[in-house]
Amino acid sequence: MFEEMEKTFELHGVDLAGYSPLTLAYIGDCVYELIIRTIFVYRGNAPVDKLNRKASSLAKASTQSAMIEALLGRLTEEEQSVYRRGRNAHFHTRAKNATVRDYKRATGFEALIGYLYLGKRFDRIMELVKAGIEAVGSDA
Repeated sequence: MFEEMEKTFELHGVDLAGYSPLTLAYIGDCVYELIIRTIFVYRGNAPVDKLNRKASSLAKASTQSAMIEALLGRLTEEEQSVYRRGRNAHFHTRAKNATVRDYKRATGFEALIGYLYLGKRFDRIMELVKAGIEAVGSDA
């Protein structure tokens, strides 16, 4: 799919180091959400509100915060650096029903996912998301 997007829209490689951590988190949030939704849809046809409740439980800041906390020891130095940049970014908004600490950690997690996505490191995204889901004890 990524190659088709690049070809269709004439997208060219990006300098990931030059991207703001919030831009990386912006795309990472979408990628993560797509993975989670895909998992639940593949697990069976269900009413959309039920699918949304399940997906939302994994997409909320507190869950992402717990996931990244469990994953920190598995990250490379480069990945830890991207995570810290996202976590330490200056925000102008705050998630509903989340502590500042969870929101910052979740943003770092999303920045890491965005970084890996734009770097076409899809296998690594799947590895980390799977390990994160297992760490929080979800049935996803």
